[in-house]
Amino acid sequence: MARDRSPIVKQSRREGYALHPKAHKIMVKKSGIPGMHSRSRQGKPSLYAIQLREKQKVRRLYGLLEKQFAKLMKEASRSKGQSGQILLQLLERRLDNTVYRAGLATSRRAARQLVSHGHFLLNGRRVDIPSIRLKAGDTIVVRPKSTKTVYFTHIDDVVKETNQPSLSWLKSNPKKLTIEVTGLPARAEAEQEINEQLIVEYYSR
Repeated sequence: MARDRSPIVKQSRREGYALHPKAHKIMVKKSGIPGMHSRSRQGKPSLYAIQLREKQKVRRLYGLLEKQFAKLMKEASRSKGQSGQILLQLLERRLDNTVYRAGLATSRRAARQLVSHGHFLLNGRRVDIPSIRLKAGDTIVVRPKSTKTVYFTHIDDVVKETNQPSLSWLKSNPKKLTIEVTGLPARAEAEQEINEQLIVEYYSR
């Protein structure tokens, strides 16, 4: 399974946005583009550069490769409604993101690893594909065998660390290790510091 394995902190500094919880503290000490002479490369960005950086930020935030992201944007543009908001909705409905949003993982990368290792059952069937798109009525539970692992026996610590807010489209029960999808994510429940219109404009060039 192809994925971006480059350092998440370096990616965060490049985008000027903490893409991972551990990037917050480091970015306080180290800001700006990584690499030599980073300051000399900074100037007033063009509209294209702003659009590109926003696209890269969101793509990396959700952990997608370029082809995967472009495919989702194409699907969103063909759907009824505002393309940018539909794109974010499609991203939020990924299985790995849902596990993260439910508070069962400290980051999307951690959630992707948990899914890839087959720790979850989707509607009673074992799954290991992070990009699976969920719909209302879907239920996700941790496999009985996986509940005995050190990670899930200490899930309360994970939930406290993530401190995820309650969402209208998800019902999470960390004690029972279950997640229920009750609807579709609203724009206000996705990442707030995203300008999805810039992404739409980037792909509309």
